[in-house]
Amino acid sequence: MTTEAPRLTIVTGQVTAGRVARRRVISVVAHVLLIGASILMLYPLLWMLSASFRPEAEIFSSNSLIPSSVSLHGYSSGWFGLSRSFDVFFLNSFIVSILCVIGNLAACSLTAFAFARLEFWGRRFWFALMLGTLMLPYQVVLIPQYVLFLKLGWVNSFLPLVVPKYLAVDAFFIFLMVQFFRGIPRELDEAAMMDGCSPWRIYFKIMLPLSLPVMTTAGIFTFIFTWDDFFAPLIYLNDLKTYTVTLALRTFVDSTAESNWSGLFAMSILSLLPIFVLFLFFQRLLIEGIATTGMKR
Repeated sequence: MTTEAPRLTIVTGQVTAGRVARRRVISVVAHVLLIGASILMLYPLLWMLSASFRPEAEIFSSNSLIPSSVSLHGYSSGWFGLSRSFDVFFLNSFIVSILCVIGNLAACSLTAFAFARLEFWGRRFWFALMLGTLMLPYQVVLIPQYVLFLKLGWVNSFLPLVVPKYLAVDAFFIFLMVQFFRGIPRELDEAAMMDGCSPWRIYFKIMLPLSLPVMTTAGIFTFIFTWDDFFAPLIYLNDLKTYTVTLALRTFVDSTAESNWSGLFAMSILSLLPIFVLFLFFQRLLIEGIATTGMKR
């Protein structure tokens, strides 16, 4: 008994040490693979950043990330290279994106509150029909929408890009908010109704303050989707003064004339800054909104 106990302790210690060493090796290998994958994913972005500081003649002559000479010509030619300076396009994109965020948050949160908290005829049917629109490609409704907006005289303005957001057309965000609202205890609604609160007051005083994470998540994604959207502005905006950033970037590349590659890369880097800053400041709420959606708390 006295000799077996020390041997058992030694064997157990060796097994434990072996497991710890194996876990460390696996952790190191996993981190190396993740770092390698991150470098591969970031290489195009880093190359574009490097190309924005290179002279025009050296952009495609090397794959190195370190430019042989630093030049700010790309930023000056990109900002003032068109008939209008690039601040006009940034302002247009900010106006459209902010208006879409406000409309999406207001309309989708109201719709989600109705589906999650209110009782009305055909609620399950309308909710299923709303989810079915997720499988409807945008190209299917493109022509009817264009004809409608053309007859309303909205083409070549921001209205076709903004007004639909105020009609709760994004089923994904409605579903996201419905799942979050369902996780909020109904006892809060019942207590508020006993105190004489109407559904509107419950929505404004209880649901909205508790829904900051999911509202932030929906707002950030709406801003990113709108800021990066190229197809809808291409269809509805025809005048250069109404162009968004994505359309303005397209004008730097012309198959019939000389392309301004340095200006294109420089303005592309600047166009990424709003999204980067937005994610940097709201990443905690964004992750919290995604992590808690659909979970009972």
